[in-house]
Amino acid sequence: MTKARVVIENITPQVDCGRFPVKRTVGEPVTVEADVFADGHDMVACVLLYRAQDAEEWQRAPMTSMGNDRWYARFVPRELGQYEYTVSAWVDHLATWRRDLAKKEAAGQDVRVDLLRGKQLEKQGIDEDIVVRYEPPLRVEVDREKARFSTWYELFPRSAGKPGVHGTFADVEARLQYVASMGFDVLYLPPIHPIGFTERKAPNNKPGAGRSDPGSPWAIGGEGGGHKGIHPQLGTLADFKRLVARAHELGIEIALDIAFQSSPDHPYVREHPEWFLKRPDGTIQYAENPPKKYQDIYPFHFETQEWRELWEELKSVFTFWIAHGVRVFRVDNPHTKPFPMWQWIIAEVKREHPDVLFLSEAFTRPKVMYRLAKLGFTQSYTYFTWRNTKRELIEYFTELTKPPVSDFFRPNLWPNTPDILPEFLQFGGRPAAALRLVLAATLGASYGIYGPAFELAESKPREPGSEEYLDSEKYQLRTWQLDRSDSLHELIARVNRIRRENPALQNNRGLRFHPVDNESLIAYSKTTEDGTDSVLTIVNLDPHNRHTGWIELELASVGVESTKPFQVHDLLSGARFLWQGARNFIALDPTYTPAHIFRIRRRVRTEHDFDYFM
Repeated sequence: MTKARVVIENITPQVDCGRFPVKRTVGEPVTVEADVFADGHDMVACVLLYRAQDAEEWQRAPMTSMGNDRWYARFVPRELGQYEYTVSAWVDHLATWRRDLAKKEAAGQDVRVDLLRGKQLEKQGIDEDIVVRYEPPLRVEVDREKARFSTWYELFPRSAGKPGVHGTFADVEARLQYVASMGFDVLYLPPIHPIGFTERKAPNNKPGAGRSDPGSPWAIGGEGGGHKGIHPQLGTLADFKRLVARAHELGIEIALDIAFQSSPDHPYVREHPEWFLKRPDGTIQYAENPPKKYQDIYPFHFETQEWRELWEELKSVFTFWIAHGVRVFRVDNPHTKPFPMWQWIIAEVKREHPDVLFLSEAFTRPKVMYRLAKLGFTQSYTYFTWRNTKRELIEYFTELTKPPVSDFFRPNLWPNTPDILPEFLQFGGRPAAALRLVLAATLGASYGIYGPAFELAESKPREPGSEEYLDSEKYQLRTWQLDRSDSLHELIARVNRIRRENPALQNNRGLRFHPVDNESLIAYSKTTEDGTDSVLTIVNLDPHNRHTGWIELELASVGVESTKPFQVHDLLSGARFLWQGARNFIALDPTYTPAHIFRIRRRVRTEHDFDYFM
């Protein structure tokens, strides 16, 4: 029972009624809104309370009325880790008195008693028993900037050497300058551990590999160890640490693949057979995705009676590599492992190392992908890989970039992966790769490519109808001619430079689509919250044909006045165009360029009556 009269409800942002934290990065504002009202006609006051989770004192920010009993305020987290926030409110008798006094004075009424009442209210202050606080507090998980804005490049270390020779960490170190020249800040390596020989796969995922076949890096474990070991042909732990240090000098972080599965030769199989499921004939169940069979991989049996010991060991895999300089992990197929395990592991790791980032490689059902994000995964792969039409892209990215999804799910867009050569890239040639690059890099604040297959527009599937690469690096060494004249290297470098130089492209929250009267042309803009940077991207979604159309630009959303001309500067080509009004003509030929990335430059008149564009 309480005599407090204020109601606080419908607080945003929150995820699943506060069960999970919302996500932000250091310096990224948290705008909190709430419905706050009371019975009758008395005025209410409310404040936003927030604090770092380990802080004792609450910080306060007065909330401002938005009308219709909706209030807002914001705070900016400055530290890694979790923050708490809530709303406190009360009936504001003093403000109510002031409002009513002004009305009475305006009506010429006697206010002598009212003035005495005002003095009493000023002395009383706020009674604690009329203050309401929303409980329990809501939470924000605050990550470093790379959680929001990152640019990934994936390569196989064993293919980084001379033709026909197994690559080493030293070879990858020599490749770092190439990666840096394209503007990537995360270099993701598939598993670097020893590979089993039992049931090893030959090229193109065929059975019956010979001793010279390198096998799949995801068949983890052999004579040289398991998940904490390094493939002997790659080098030593000291070589790996030197690679991490050299990458750091170039502004690149090394991301490791964590795949919780074992080859039949993994020490776990011998030392902990209870962690694996035995079939009725006594053999261990290998991985299957019917009709596909992966005899070289044993999945863990997470319903084992010894699940606690298994969880502890898997957590220790992360902490081992963290101790050797790794702070970014790409997690293989997390949706095939228990949700509670991920929630526990991620929370345990981030308690000691709040700067660690986890990328979820879960190409699965939407609700499962979203649940993994809620449990703590920093970023996630998406369905972008298969979203090709204008309608598909608009619908999908409207979902991803608006609350409630945007409060917990950070997309990382990949046009291709070692597992996925989409049909669009098989038949669209170099223009298809170029336009998918621009889409990934401008629709999402984080994106990645699997190279050098991507920049060299590798397009041959293993067989018709397959999304597997022919002669995939997953099963054999490959040699790549990085200096080919048709490489997308230069375009990738230019696009990534545009991303670094334009803050509007470093967040997903300012995305807005604009109508174009051609279904093969898609247009969208991103604008920073303060309006100082606006980027308009227009992409030809057809890799084979030239298309034209008229764009209807919503000028207010990009900070342009409808009555004044404004300049659009194509950051890809360097061309500049003077536009007037909302309706403007577009023509894009994928043979030359599949897209415009326009920086919108508004016309400003100075005090000396001189026009210039900013």
